[in-house]
Amino acid sequence: MKRLLLTAFEPFGGETLNSSLHVARHIKRMSLPGASVRVEELPVDRHRAIESVLEALRENSPDVVIMLGEAGGRFRINPERVAINIDDFRIPDNAGNKPSDEPIVEDGPAAYFSTLPIRAITERLIEARIPAAVSNSAGTYLCNRLFYRVMHEIAAEGLATKAGFIHLPYLHEQTIPKQVDQPGLSLESMVEAVRLAIEVTLKALTTKAPRH
Repeated sequence: MKRLLLTAFEPFGGETLNSSLHVARHIKRMSLPGASVRVEELPVDRHRAIESVLEALRENSPDVVIMLGEAGGRFRINPERVAINIDDFRIPDNAGNKPSDEPIVEDGPAAYFSTLPIRAITERLIEARIPAAVSNSAGTYLCNRLFYRVMHEIAAEGLATKAGFIHLPYLHEQTIPKQVDQPGLSLESMVEAVRLAIEVTLKALTTKAPRH
């Protein structure tokens, strides 16, 4: 039985929903073969979000960490390839923090790559008729910060944990009140996408499949 830590964020930026949170709550209620799942619901707070995940990482020693976040305006499920060492928030977080051009870890590496099988995940989602593509930018907001900080902790502590970030589009209902056209996906499609991502990742752990 593999231990999986799944994280998701509360609404932010004036939204009343966050697609990542809805998906994570549905995954939490599922029975996933070969996995014991812990879900962490995170505040959109530059400091508290990181503290919560690092505490869970240290307490549970998960085999896999999959971080979910919402990226309004995207058309597809996006497994992220890389996290970069910069905080440059375009809007304040829910605690009012708005860093500009600040390193996440002083003197840390410029970037960390995901250790999830992102190519295999993407191909499996497309095979299931779910829009998906590998993304080469997790942005410079809290999603990227969390991704980088978790990868840095894993590297610094020499952990065997596999980890990475997946961005989700808006839910359909989030697009309805928008003044301009915005893409969205159904909750059912996004839940299935994350379920399949977990399935592919667990399979990679047992078969030692290549990462990309």
